[in-house]
Amino acid sequence: MYFTGFADEAAKGIDGQIKATLDLGWHNIEARAIDGVNIHDLDDAAFDAVAEKLSRAGIQINCFGSAIANWAKSIEKEEDFEKDLEQTHRAIIRMKRLGTPLIRIMSYAVLKDRAPEDQLREKRIERLRRIVDLFLDAGIQPVHENCMNYGGMGWSFTLDLIDNIPGLKLVFDTGNPIFNADYTKKAPYPMQSSWEFYNIVRGHIAYIHIKDGKMADGKMIYSYCGEGDGDVQKILNDAFGRGYDGGISIEPHLGAVFHDPSVKSDAEKTMAMYHEYGKRIEKIVETARNRT
Repeated sequence: MYFTGFADEAAKGIDGQIKATLDLGWHNIEARAIDGVNIHDLDDAAFDAVAEKLSRAGIQINCFGSAIANWAKSIEKEEDFEKDLEQTHRAIIRMKRLGTPLIRIMSYAVLKDRAPEDQLREKRIERLRRIVDLFLDAGIQPVHENCMNYGGMGWSFTLDLIDNIPGLKLVFDTGNPIFNADYTKKAPYPMQSSWEFYNIVRGHIAYIHIKDGKMADGKMIYSYCGEGDGDVQKILNDAFGRGYDGGISIEPHLGAVFHDPSVKSDAEKTMAMYHEYGKRIEKIVETARNRT
């Protein structure tokens, strides 16, 4: 078991991301944006510089938090899939260089103008099979996140991907169900339950993201882990009780929210919040592991 996190929520540049990680006594980063650019989209010179700094600091990139097939891409756009394939090939080369075993992927944005049963399911599965096969052939494990995408529409949609895409595994995010509609239920769709979602898909989970918060007036209000409706302690109690031994990755969404530029704070406050979040998840994990 190891701790890691989206260190771009502590600092924009790699120097700050390394510092935030070492200050926690951790040795892993889930790499996403560096100076505002996803690690699989950095130019070669920038990536070389990042790789060198990581090596000198003794920091491992345990997972690429990729943009492949994510909520910003449409299953209806051929150019989005072409971009995914480009990012996939580039990520494979870079992950092999860094010795990174995991990559987070998604299953394209939900089509808001279509019913839950009319989401171009077959096309999504076909595209994801191609992407997943490329990673598996390279010895890399793709993990699907339950975010604002087809698989994130509810536990049955996630299981549909698992059942039809050989080799795909899951990264379960404790916070995402809180603000996503549950299309496994009847309209008007309620928000999902983190515990229910986790409890049904847990046999396929290879990696865990930690977010937390509550819905208020139709908006997600992020909180420190354990203070929201993400069932963080309950889920980790169960996971470690069942022998989970993978990564615990923090994605606080407090000082900086990757896909919401309106959320800002000064650099020192952002770093401090990331550090506090990390110390809190350590305590939650300690409690969970002491139960076993």
